[in-house]
Amino acid sequence: MTHLHLHLHRHLLQPSRTLISFAKKITSPSSPHWRRPSCCRMSSESNPSSSLSRTLALPVQPGEPVHIVAAPGLSDSQFRSAVDSSLFKQWLKNLQSETGILSSGAATLKRVLIQGVDMFGSRIGFLKFKADIFDKETGKKVPGIVFARGPAVAVLILLDSDGVTYAVLTEQARVPVGRFVLELPAGMLDDDKGDFVGTAVREVEEETGIQLNLEDMVDLTAFLDPSTGCRVIPSPGGCDEEIGIFLFRGNVDSEIIKQLQGKDTGLQEHGELIKVRVVPYEKLWRATGDAKVLMAIGLYEMAKREGLLPLKSQPASSARH
Repeated sequence: MTHLHLHLHRHLLQPSRTLISFAKKITSPSSPHWRRPSCCRMSSESNPSSSLSRTLALPVQPGEPVHIVAAPGLSDSQFRSAVDSSLFKQWLKNLQSETGILSSGAATLKRVLIQGVDMFGSRIGFLKFKADIFDKETGKKVPGIVFARGPAVAVLILLDSDGVTYAVLTEQARVPVGRFVLELPAGMLDDDKGDFVGTAVREVEEETGIQLNLEDMVDLTAFLDPSTGCRVIPSPGGCDEEIGIFLFRGNVDSEIIKQLQGKDTGLQEHGELIKVRVVPYEKLWRATGDAKVLMAIGLYEMAKREGLLPLKSQPASSARH
């Protein structure tokens, strides 16, 4: 097992870094010009149903412009930020990729309705839009309601103590499902640089108080076939989220397990009601319905069975207070 550094905080942790920074600098709303994204060309266009609209030209469908419009109630700044965001640009890139919906020419994107933008301060956190994509052969529209939140990471932490392997989870209030959920430590990427492993390490420290080393992390999703993008996609029918799942294994004494169990973390003044839970690994698959946990177990067990995991035998140090 690898050398483990644990830092169990007595006080609340530093502010969470899970807010994702996807909005980039745009031109002034008062300017009559708008900068075109690198993947396409856009120009202003009037629209009878919306005062906010753009025309988009995609390389994969020349001569077939895409109309982008704002739903009623969306502000000019929100519309501009949404169309210029990394969330939206990445979605367009995916459409035109080798395995993208538009790559073969069998389908065409005609219209995108930007319906909602959730701002995290001055940054875009979530983006909701509806895309009108049609199959050219049948003329039928492909279901295209999109909730864009971008990439995320999760970490399967396995700690060996006195002959038992434990998994470290977080218990959080999840309003969309209306209950508390046991989950892997996880979070959204902080920026557009794709730093999955760095984000994974930060999320673990913020949510559990455990301090890990970058070099000790194993990317379980890297073992997937390259055609998958080496990320898991939990809900492709409605959300663009793709998750990198990492593994950490270490040795600790029984006192560390006791200190972790029930530990309060997160910023309560920001609504982060998080407790650390420690579960024996052999019982983990039945302990929660969290998709990240179940996907991590599957990846870990298959990688272990095929001998893909590195051998680690270094002892772990004790916790620091």
